Amino acid sequence: MLGYGVGLRRQHYSHVLETRPQVDWFEVVSENFMVAGGRALEVLEGVRANYPIVMHGVSMSIGSTDPLNRSYLRQLRDLAGRFDPAWISDHLCWTGVGGRNLHDLLPLPYTEEAISHVVARIRNVQDILERPILIENVSSYMAFADSTMREWEFISAVANEADCGILLDINNIFVSAFNHKFDANDYIDAVPAERVVQYHLAGHSDHGTYLLDTHDHPVRDEVWTLYERAAQRFGAVSALVEWDDNIPEFAELAQIADRARTIFDANTIKRSAKPALPADHRA
Repeated sequence: MLGYGVGLRRQHYSHVLETRPQVDWFEVVSENFMVAGGRALEVLEGVRANYPIVMHGVSMSIGSTDPLNRSYLRQLRDLAGRFDPAWISDHLCWTGVGGRNLHDLLPLPYTEEAISHVVARIRNVQDILERPILIENVSSYMAFADSTMREWEFISAVANEADCGILLDINNIFVSAFNHKFDANDYIDAVPAERVVQYHLAGHSDHGTYLLDTHDHPVRDEVWTLYERAAQRFGAVSALVEWDDNIPEFAELAQIADRARTIFDANTIKRSAKPALPADHRA
């Protein structure tokens, strides 16, 4: 449990290094620091000296049928060896095929065949990185007609069989639930609690007939409500504020992280305040 953090973005580099703001931890986009040298690595060294970090990637393409990019994975392993992140995460998706990168996080068919395919690749990745990883649920705008299960059944099976963790993106659940007309609460209620290691909280764009995961708006009230349900079910899980476009001042992001802390603390108090049953009425 790292606490409540903020995604490290270029606009805030100087502020973070010079003022050491009161946040618990930072998540960094792995690919932004997989370089030979320069300002980015200097910044990360300064941040890591004062805060825990997590490395979050967008290019592993764990669901693709292309061979795993072993050169990329070795660079990722070396970066992790240098900066010692609490964990490494990426998305349960594919980003390209046939050697072409589509620069998008695309959903998988929810089938037993896809589970077997992804599980084998995650195990291979964890062997190369010499550490477990977290997989994140993506927002989606299409579905495969040959899917045989719900998304939460799919990600649960993958995490259990691959023995990896889950980065539960609360906003992505809400976006996909709206787009595909399912109950977001069902997702929260079904995911294995022992696999959930981190949350993402973010904003999205409302286009009327669909929602788009843009990370450029405040967290919606409905997403906060869903986060509260997650806090009640999963207990102490590290939460992270993502904001990638129209990025506000750092203080606003820190306030959002503090709101996540307040919601969790309030639910902890509620749980501890429940009266104990008499001994002869306990199960």
